[in-house]
Amino acid sequence: MTAGGPVEVVLAGGGTGGHVTPALALAEALVARGHDADRLRFIGARRGIEARVVPAAGYRIELLGLRGLRHGGGPRAWVANVGAIAAASVATLQAWRLLGRWRPRVVVGTGGYASAAAVLAARTRRIPVVVHEQNAAPGVVNRIAVRLGARAAVAFPGTPLPGAVLTGNPVRAAVAAVVRRPAPGPPLVAVVGGSLGSARLNDAALGLAHLWAGRRDRRLHLVAGARYVAECRRRLAALPVGAVPVEIVGYEDHMEDLYRRAAVVVCRAGALTVAELCVVGVPSVLVPWPGAAGNHQRANAAAVAGAGGGVLLEDADCDATRLAALLDALLDDPDRLARMGAAARTLGHPDAAERLAALTEEVARAA
Repeated sequence: MTAGGPVEVVLAGGGTGGHVTPALALAEALVARGHDADRLRFIGARRGIEARVVPAAGYRIELLGLRGLRHGGGPRAWVANVGAIAAASVATLQAWRLLGRWRPRVVVGTGGYASAAAVLAARTRRIPVVVHEQNAAPGVVNRIAVRLGARAAVAFPGTPLPGAVLTGNPVRAAVAAVVRRPAPGPPLVAVVGGSLGSARLNDAALGLAHLWAGRRDRRLHLVAGARYVAECRRRLAALPVGAVPVEIVGYEDHMEDLYRRAAVVVCRAGALTVAELCVVGVPSVLVPWPGAAGNHQRANAAAVAGAGGGVLLEDADCDATRLAALLDALLDDPDRLARMGAAARTLGHPDAAERLAALTEEVARAA
């Protein structure tokens, strides 16, 4: 800490980039504010991407043996969920022991199963907790944590968590630094299914390529997901000659460059994606994933659409015909796209990591 000596902080969460990226951004902000990186600790899950990306960023992490709950009925799902609950109980005990050894001043939960274990363990040890809620609709773990005395940081105004501090969602510095310069020539439409890809969005994008055949005033960039990329390339090759130019990649290593170049982005409405779009000011068509817990992606999309920064398109309505009509209306009205980008920026918080770091220090000092 910049005043009163360094504070050891435990950052807990992971499983997906939406939970890991805010934790890493917070760690970077804490180090920039004078904390020793060696006094920061991460808690994550063995199966999550944090097992790889946190050590790669130079931080130490302890991994818990957690697994997700399976949706649907049937004996297999029941047996698997019993095992998942047992693993969560063991992981919470492991987190309790780790916190007893480290004795941190504060624990910050950024979501995911590891966050739940660490937050519960911290409250039983009476260690102060900050929970960061990335979505407009708060998850059950964070609602319980606040009832147990945790301070909440939220990404969207009006998120129903008592006493919450609006920080926004921390994004990577490379994204926060983007200055929009849509690519010259025909407008580029980016269709992004996330790190795992989306069959629904892939189908719609390939349908667009077919519907826009012969046009030279449109381009497509499809982030199909590693498991879908080969199939999508085969399907594209089978389309009639003259289809709109399409570039297909399995994973986009430099989303900041795509945000800079794209005229509009069609994507899911995960918290991290929405945060990045808003910080940069990218017009978007948001297609919430209906399988998201508590339908939180729809709440995220509705928040952006309500501010005028994007258009909400329901998953069931996301076919090539509807998407083409929607995109044609947007791309033929550059002034509307500009207004959407400006409206999206009103929800962006490029200083979110700094705000979350300040709250973390405040809670630690009050302990």
